[in-house]
Amino acid sequence: MSGGGFILIINMAVAVLVAGAFLFMAAYDNKATAPRWLVLSCVLAISYVGLEFAVDLIPDAEFLVVATYMSLAFGLACLTVGLARTYHQPVPSFWIVGLLFVALGTILIHDGTPRLSIMPMVLYQLPYALLQGLAAIVVLRSSQKTALDYGLLTVVSATAAHFLAKPLIALWIGNIGETPSAYISTSYAIVSQTLSAIFFLAMGLMIIMVMMRNTLGVMMVKSETDPLSGVLNRRGFEERAAPLLHVYQGSRVPLAMILCDLDHFKSVNDTYGHGTGDLVIAGFARQLTLASNAGQIVGRVGGEEFAILYPGANLPMARIYAEGLRGSFAALSIPGAPPGRTFTASFGVAELQKGETVHALMARADTALYLAKTAGRDCVRIAPAVVDGEQDQTNFLQHG
Repeated sequence: MSGGGFILIINMAVAVLVAGAFLFMAAYDNKATAPRWLVLSCVLAISYVGLEFAVDLIPDAEFLVVATYMSLAFGLACLTVGLARTYHQPVPSFWIVGLLFVALGTILIHDGTPRLSIMPMVLYQLPYALLQGLAAIVVLRSSQKTALDYGLLTVVSATAAHFLAKPLIALWIGNIGETPSAYISTSYAIVSQTLSAIFFLAMGLMIIMVMMRNTLGVMMVKSETDPLSGVLNRRGFEERAAPLLHVYQGSRVPLAMILCDLDHFKSVNDTYGHGTGDLVIAGFARQLTLASNAGQIVGRVGGEEFAILYPGANLPMARIYAEGLRGSFAALSIPGAPPGRTFTASFGVAELQKGETVHALMARADTALYLAKTAGRDCVRIAPAVVDGEQDQTNFLQHG
């Protein structure tokens, strides 16, 4: 076996291993389409290697030369689609189809006969470089890129560039084979296939890391989201609230915490059943979400208790906001609940003070919520300020 043939076998093994990783990801999330496209890309890469051996074994089979060239082109096209799905970008279908036709025209005109001349070799590699460049554009257009995404972008771009470098390598080596079947036995084949193996292995590993990052991110979001209400659970709320409090502690911009509790919720469950209770919780959460803006943090922190962190709001603003929530929910008809039956909630509001933690701020808001409950429910109360470590009850009596 020639050195080029040995490298081709290594390339095939790499493609099989990477395809196995993408198959595992496709099996883990059967709704994800990106891994399937990437598996198809690997299968076409494996076919390319097999066809290279077929060209070596069956000289003068022009259809095999065309099939070999196009299998790699289609593999790169599937890679672009897979990356578009991974990054939730539109698939550049027009450009993919156009470049595939360019590739077909190139190989039909070129006819696979090796020509040790710069222009024919550049034109031969150009469709591959353009297809890979299209994949780089897909990654580049994605929003909120991290260091990992920039790393993938670099590898994909370098892979595109390496196709255009191959003609220079061929001229440097000086022997690319007199026929397509002779290519596999040349030193150029060893160098060319080794470079391709390095770049495609690096690209496969980077894509796997990006997909694992995305999967872990989805799992993290699920672990911090309450499935019934669709808002953050207590853990997710506190983990997002703590750094926000740290930012606002060092500024003069106010921040308020609003605690909400559904009134007589146990009675709702006992009277109408837990199914109706779940509908009320989901309806209230939906009301909070619709009324919130991008800067606010909304979470379900207890059975029927919710919390809202309101950046930029002082005590009067937060109280007005809570009154709006109270009134809109009291007038809300919950789909699936008994006809004509409405529900209410009580609210406690506290404004962040210097040196206060999430739990301390929440405790003061909870005190105000308790007072709203004792005042007859379906109302809003504000928490007193803390003076020398104790709550200012005079301030509370004036504003409660």
